[in-house]
Amino acid sequence: MKTANTLTIGKVAARAGVGVETIRFYERERLLPEPDRDPTSNYRRYSASIIARLKFIARAKELGFTLNETRELLELHSAKTINCKSVKARADEKIAAIQRKISDLQQMETTLVQLVEACPGEIDQVDCPILRTLEKGFMNEG
Repeated sequence: MKTANTLTIGKVAARAGVGVETIRFYERERLLPEPDRDPTSNYRRYSASIIARLKFIARAKELGFTLNETRELLELHSAKTINCKSVKARADEKIAAIQRKISDLQQMETTLVQLVEACPGEIDQVDCPILRTLEKGFMNEG
């Protein structure tokens, strides 16, 4: 890699909109390839193409993909022949997981709304319905 056509980690971070530590973390997690080193200074040197890869990782993260899932998507993206069926299957799995989370969150919201409605919110009240419900839940677990 020619050093004249490469970027420092700071420039890559700025252009990709991530922190330097994020780049180092992604390298440790094998989401980014090990960069070449400048023979004189031993600084990491990156090609401009790494910016697109960092943006890919950021978009996958925004959509809820885990690091392992993102790594798999990167491998599929880098393959000579892209297997769209496999990518679609991973996206379908992610949609199902998101739908489960939404359902769980809606149930949590319903329960909390019911608890708040049952609580008169008095300062001097000895028995708080919210705390009583939480206590019963903890006691039933043990």
